[in-house]
Formats: sequence, C-alpha cells, structure tokens
Amino acid sequence: MGLESDIALLGNVPVFADMSREQLRLLAFGAEHRWLSDGETLFREEARADGGFVVVSGEILLMSRDRSRVLAVAPEGALIGELSLIAETRRHSTAVARGETEVIRIGRQLFRRLLEEFPDIAASIQATLAAELIGLTARIDTLSPYFDAPDEDEGTGH
Repeated sequence: MGLESDIALLGNVPVFADMSREQLRLLAFGAEHRWLSDGETLFREEARADGGFVVVSGEILLMSRDRSRVLAVAPEGALIGELSLIAETRRHSTAVARGETEVIRIGRQLFRRLLEEFPDIAASIQATLAAELIGLTARIDTLSPYFDAPDEDEGTGH
C-alpha cells in the first residue's frame, strides 16, 4: 500500500475521521506496516501496549490467552487498541492473524506528537472515544441480568 491509500484507510477509521488530509498524511507517514502470516501472533494478552493497529487487509482474531476462544474479529479498517494511543495500558487479549494480514502500527509517541501539534483534533477524538465508551456501557447494561448476584434466599433453602 502506498501513502495515499494509507491516508484513505486511516480517514475511514472513526477515531481519525475528523482529521484533515495533512494530519492524516503525518499519521500515515510516521506509522509502520507489519505483515503477518496466517496464525502469527501480533501481540499477547497482558503485554505492554504502546500503540494501536489498523487492519489494512486480512483479519485479526482477538482471542483468550490460551487461544481457546475468539473474543472478537477485527476486519479490514478496524482499529485495535485505541486506548493505548493515549494511555499506558496492557493488552486485554491475544491478537492472531487469520490469513495473510497487513496492519499499520501507530505508536503512542507519534499520536501524542500529532495531538500536541494539532490540539484541535484532541476534542474530536475525546468525543469519539466517549461515544464508544457510552456504547460499550450500554451493551454491558443489556447483559447485566445474566450476571446478577443470586438472591439472598437462593441456595439457602429459605
């Protein structure tokens, strides 16, 4: 992929959607490409996270540490690890390529430098991440009946 196609791809990622073409160009220029073979591990659960990945082609399976369960599938255009772009964190799953896969790695230092240079985009990114958090919270709320603690009387025979 060339710089122009990287810019187009990054511009379609919700977190980066409000960036100008020049800002996307700087992001694309400073990012690095990685190519993975089928079954190759991109990162492991609990590993230190120092940036995010955009899936260029192929898919990334987000799996439990022992690879016994697929937790999610990240298709082309998906951003994996957006929180690690702005905060020191650890990976919450193991990421494994499904098929020949290409990703763009965006390091935290690059992303922070972009935010420092263009502080106006920080508010837009904050709003996007806040909306994603609200959506996640709503999805968790819909599942809460399945995780409620049993009544005090349950299991006691009363």
